Amino acid sequence: MNTLVHLKKNIKSRILKGHPWVYDNEIECVAGSPEAGEIVSLHWGTTFIGKGYYNPHSRIRVRILTRKDETLNKSFFAVKIAKALVYRKNIFSASETSFRVIFGEADGLPGLIVDKFSDYLVMQITTLGMHVFRSDIISVLADIFQPQGIYAKDNEKSAHQEGFPPAVGWVYGLGPEIIPFAMNGICFLADTRGQKTGFFLDQRLNAAAVRFYAENKTVLDAFAYTGNFGIHALYGNAQHVTFIDCSQRALDVLEETLVLNRFDRGRYELILADTFDYLRKLDKAQLLFDFTIIDPPSLAKARDTKQQAIKGYRELNLRAMKITRPGGLLSTSSCTQIIYEEDFKKIVYSAAENTGRLITVLHKGMQSPDHPVVLNILETEYLKYYLLKVEAIKGD
Repeated sequence: MNTLVHLKKNIKSRILKGHPWVYDNEIECVAGSPEAGEIVSLHWGTTFIGKGYYNPHSRIRVRILTRKDETLNKSFFAVKIAKALVYRKNIFSASETSFRVIFGEADGLPGLIVDKFSDYLVMQITTLGMHVFRSDIISVLADIFQPQGIYAKDNEKSAHQEGFPPAVGWVYGLGPEIIPFAMNGICFLADTRGQKTGFFLDQRLNAAAVRFYAENKTVLDAFAYTGNFGIHALYGNAQHVTFIDCSQRALDVLEETLVLNRFDRGRYELILADTFDYLRKLDKAQLLFDFTIIDPPSLAKARDTKQQAIKGYRELNLRAMKITRPGGLLSTSSCTQIIYEEDFKKIVYSAAENTGRLITVLHKGMQSPDHPVVLNILETEYLKYYLLKVEAIKGD
């Protein structure tokens, strides 16, 4: 018999309408003393809401896994993961063998991320409740995908906050430290020692748009990481691409990727630098590019740092517009979840206003559909993207 958790009568309707998070201040009482990670039954008055895992050490006290009164075991995870895979197969052609398999809350599995890179899987667990089911999840992934290897890449900070030991390394089979895979018909490398799961699959469609517009252009790929956007530009017959990143490891993987794709060494340059500083240097030197790409990491995690993030994004876009040739293009992104779409639009417009630029939207993007946006769950939407034509208001 699961422990019963009762919601307050005046609870916000978001939980009843599909949101899986239950905060500590939304709970009326707990019938018993559930252990951290234990499955509990959630009730609102006499109405059964669902089942989820409990963590008394987290502000998000319960994360709901199901709205049915069912047993949560290996079979449950098998159904969930199989359903997620069917969804991906419906949105991608059979030739696309690399994509996000599980996107946490959006796939009904809060605390679990799984990316597929060709014949390998990289998984990340961020909550204690999901950690409890780790062996079942690995077993199901092995059964469904028959991968050559499954690599665990838990975030140490999240694991510490949630109270479980992070797993890092091959937990099923074996594989290389740097995993080769294909996306949009291009060869890439996922770095198991790199950021997140090793590659950012969420920019798939936006990078394809860059490829379409890149022909004969000089391109700057800032915050390049392992070169997703810039390599798409090279495949789009860009004249030259300058890659900037602050990580030598990322640039080493990028260079290996460029060699793998057999690009002429004269068509690209790799620069190790802090991108904020380097954009200022380019502006001071009055160097201009036909196509400027900025794809910074998240600039804020908590709401109390949102204004600081807005300031950072405004500076980045202002600098980027200054070094973009009149009539040129700007690709700009924000992956900060608490910077909403309207915020980002205002940031980009403010930068244009301050630089005297007229900006026209050629492509407005978001995260790839293998990172589903569930409108009932605000937090599943995080990536904002614009591809803009940048002109001088007073003429060229």
